[in-house]
Amino acid sequence: MDWLNSLITSTDSIGHIVMLYAGVISIGLALGRIKFFGISLGVTFVLFAGILAGHIGLTGTTSTLTFVQDFGLILFVYCIGLQVGPGFFESFKKGGITMNLLAVGIILLNVLCCIGLFFLIFYDGNGMPGQNSHNLAMMVGVLCGAITNTPGLGAATEACNTVFGSEAAPLIANGYACAYPLGVVGIISATILIRILTRTSLTKEQKQIENEIAANPHVTPHKMTIVATNPALANRTILQVREFLGRDFVCSRILQNGHVSIPNKDTIIHIGDKMFVNCAQDDAEAISAFIGPQEEVIWEKQDVPMVTKHVLVTQSKMNGKTLAELHFSSVYGVNVTRVKRGGMNLFAERHLRLQVGDRIVVVGPEDAVNRVASKMGNSVKKLDHPNLTAIFIGIFVGIIFGSIPFAVPGVPTPVKLGLAGGPLIIAILLARFGYKAKIVAYTTTSANLMLREMGLALFLASVGIKAGANFWNTVIEGNGLHYVWCGFLITTIPILIMGLVGKLYYKLNYFTLMGLIAGANTDPPALAFANQTASNDAPAVGYSTVYPLSMFLRILTAQLIILLLCVA
Repeated sequence: MDWLNSLITSTDSIGHIVMLYAGVISIGLALGRIKFFGISLGVTFVLFAGILAGHIGLTGTTSTLTFVQDFGLILFVYCIGLQVGPGFFESFKKGGITMNLLAVGIILLNVLCCIGLFFLIFYDGNGMPGQNSHNLAMMVGVLCGAITNTPGLGAATEACNTVFGSEAAPLIANGYACAYPLGVVGIISATILIRILTRTSLTKEQKQIENEIAANPHVTPHKMTIVATNPALANRTILQVREFLGRDFVCSRILQNGHVSIPNKDTIIHIGDKMFVNCAQDDAEAISAFIGPQEEVIWEKQDVPMVTKHVLVTQSKMNGKTLAELHFSSVYGVNVTRVKRGGMNLFAERHLRLQVGDRIVVVGPEDAVNRVASKMGNSVKKLDHPNLTAIFIGIFVGIIFGSIPFAVPGVPTPVKLGLAGGPLIIAILLARFGYKAKIVAYTTTSANLMLREMGLALFLASVGIKAGANFWNTVIEGNGLHYVWCGFLITTIPILIMGLVGKLYYKLNYFTLMGLIAGANTDPPALAFANQTASNDAPAVGYSTVYPLSMFLRILTAQLIILLLCVA
């Protein structure tokens, strides 16, 4: 049985390394599915499985563990950037400014609490070299665990390797492990406490959302058929009618002289024409009063049956084209009424730029719709094939960008974004503006999730195995309990302060606030709790509004604490 003993104990054996990672990840994922009070740790449990493996002596060579750790981190943060990129800049529009400011407030208070507790409890006044550097590394790990942000852990670990060398990186993992379990509980507990302190009634909050929807019918789409009876509109084009009325609407079909056609902005209206109109609900009455009364028409029984089809944009040459440039109505005789992107419905306005992966809703004669589908690609199989070239080009550029030194006033050593920050920023930019460079950065949700979870699992397993050797001495026999309650304070204090500001000063709906808090902490368990509490999609709206900026800042601030405090 010497071969088996060698396979288990030989740390420089490829077979040993592969078995070690496979065992740690599979056990961690299996245990991560177990729920405690309805909450599971998920893939994060891989870290604890790695710590156990390292503690009992199952490890590998330092160079191998470091390579797998860094490669997993790069893959993970790059896929995160691709995920948040399309909505990153849109989250700053007027509806999201207030919520993003509150999220930034939570993030800054997290950082201030972390730094304040470090200097108050662990700093001995002898400067950063030595024990203070180790304590700071532990506190940054506590910060990442307290806010349940694993990408921040990766960024801080990479920064530690740059400043201290590899000996400090396991300390970050130990701090993260101390704070993470209570971090999940603390986010949900603080959210509940806000409701108690503000005496919020869930029933009233639900009623408020229903009243807001009723008071803002412009968010609700409306379809109707109207008959043109206003003599002032005779021989006018649809564009002229829209300008006269001052209301936005899309006429997707028109019945003239017994024949159905797809109109465009230059189509002339005659008295008696029947128009199928898409508009906002609160515009429907004004449009009908101006053009003519509503009437029921079974469009499918007209002489040229119209079809509605969802068409996938898979042709790379369509990437970045505006709807106006494609001339759907004038050239193809069809109308595009909506664009679905990343789970969101977008209004098909003329200047909207298409991206590979968009799903456009096309209305028109079947043969014309099929021609548009052919032009757009409409190939699910093509989307299912991951675009690896763009991924590795982005990683290549991201690593170069992350290695560029930036001079910060007052800091003697230039600051670098590193292996985490560089690929993250490049991924965000490629996901949003890649079409300008003729790069298709689209990946399917399943492909992105697969790569992201694979990278995260490799990273967590690596840092866990490294941290396991010293975990018992550092945490159990050391100041572990101090780090646990420090993490709980870092979690709850910022949420309570900014949550009360959002509820009492900005009058945010409590369900929206729950999603905002979950998004600011990038915490899916908290979002799941919010969704279970609410009977509406307000938590999801709050979460998605602040998540892109929050994820970016969480990754950036985690490494900046190390870089700025230790090189200043």
